Amino acid sequence: MPDWELRDVEPERTRRYVREGWWDDDSLGTVLAAGLAAAAAETFSVRSDRRPWRGTLGDVDALARRVAGGLRTRGIGPGDAVAFQLPNWVEAAATFYAVCYLGATVVPIVHFYGAKEVAYILRKTNVKALVTADRFGHLDYLANLGAMQADLPDLELVTVVGDDAGGHLPFDDLATATPVDGPTRVDPTTPALIAYTSGTTADPKGVVHSHRTIGAEIRQLGSMQPAGRASLVGAPVGHGIGMLAALLLPVWRHQAIHLIDVWDPARVLASAVEEDVTIGSGATYFLTSLLDHPDFDPAVHLPYMDHIGLGGSAVPGAVTERATGLGISVVRSFGSTEHPSITGALHDAPLEKRLYTDGKPLAGVEIRIVDANGHDVAVGEQGEIYSRGPDCFVGYTDPRATKLAFDGDWFMTGDIGVLDADGYLAITDRKKDVIIRGGENVSAAEVEELLLRIPGVAECAVVAAPDTRMGEHVCAFLRMSRGDTIPSLDDVRAWLERAGLARQKWPEELHPVDDFPRTASGKVQKFVLRQRLRQALPGG
Repeated sequence: MPDWELRDVEPERTRRYVREGWWDDDSLGTVLAAGLAAAAAETFSVRSDRRPWRGTLGDVDALARRVAGGLRTRGIGPGDAVAFQLPNWVEAAATFYAVCYLGATVVPIVHFYGAKEVAYILRKTNVKALVTADRFGHLDYLANLGAMQADLPDLELVTVVGDDAGGHLPFDDLATATPVDGPTRVDPTTPALIAYTSGTTADPKGVVHSHRTIGAEIRQLGSMQPAGRASLVGAPVGHGIGMLAALLLPVWRHQAIHLIDVWDPARVLASAVEEDVTIGSGATYFLTSLLDHPDFDPAVHLPYMDHIGLGGSAVPGAVTERATGLGISVVRSFGSTEHPSITGALHDAPLEKRLYTDGKPLAGVEIRIVDANGHDVAVGEQGEIYSRGPDCFVGYTDPRATKLAFDGDWFMTGDIGVLDADGYLAITDRKKDVIIRGGENVSAAEVEELLLRIPGVAECAVVAAPDTRMGEHVCAFLRMSRGDTIPSLDDVRAWLERAGLARQKWPEELHPVDDFPRTASGKVQKFVLRQRLRQALPGG
């Protein structure tokens, strides 16, 4: 493993995290082994046209131990980076657990990433072994691998799930090995997981979590809400949200695991009834795609989405109001790949707090709201959110990025927010989502919130468009509900005028979209939209 110059937590906070039970000497493999043993009889199911599967967590544990044995006989051990790029299949779970059992460092890769992104991740992380599929959907993983493998000198082993291993080791052969007895003991301060940011900027960053930080995240998030029903997870397990929701939290809670490899709202709605599982949590897209689908029947489906949590991307008030009007209890949360759980609300919090804030700092977490000079602002004033806590990452694979992301021991989130007198945080924008029009700042989130209230608008994204006179101006991309047509620019401006929004914040361009470019967590990739606007310029 290369020297990434990972940060140290100062001794007094280290002692506090240990004293309060957030940190201990368990590895991620130890935590998973205990949970899988305790939940061995619980169901593990995969809904998939390509590789459906049904068994128990005990079956998956047995498979993971054989896979770990196969990796170990081929030279994989503590500290080695092992990546997997698989859809939400049982092999993804078995690989994740197997790598953790060996004390190696697991590198999840979102299954729809292309050759450029995958090559970057494998090279940047010095990956020694890769578990991948032959193909899925429109992606030919083997063809991509063939194009990049010559530039990956550290990659010694490739294992393939599917009908054609392409000359590499078939996954089924890997899984015939003698199983490992249990997890390997490793230093809990060393890297357990490297998760790559999900692409809201052009180049992903490798986020390094130690056994202690990811262990703290599991305990923290797992204890925040009662277990309740198991969930059907469609977020990719190669991304932080899907990984936590599908592979980690259910094991810690001794719950069943239900996966689906393609987010098909009709199938999800039907599956909720068949499996008695919760649906709709995660990014707002996962909820709204269900509510907007013609198969959605409130009488049938609301019992399976009566208590949900939203996060992973901005949560507009228009969405929480709509859900509440249907009888859904919604809570919001705020976090990132770097610091997964910063704030969150409970279902017994006051309605106004649940609808319009992202909750309070979670146990063990501290936050500050600071101005452009790094000075704390008063309650009710807007500023950048700084955070620290036992689940905050230990650094990026790029030491320069680590230095730029911290002010002392405070992580600079890049998000803008307001802390109220009761300690609840409301995210108001991202620093990169501020449009500077003629020297005046325009909040994209403020404009989006009002556009979402226009009848027929299902989703919107507001970005900065180049402007030769003003530098930038407001541009809105709108996805309309089924059967609705996009309003005219004059209609939109009239709506915003009635809402009282200042004229300089009104969109000067409107573009219809059938869907948005998204990250694995459902976030809209605004940098892609900005690129489209730049490329549309003469000479762009």
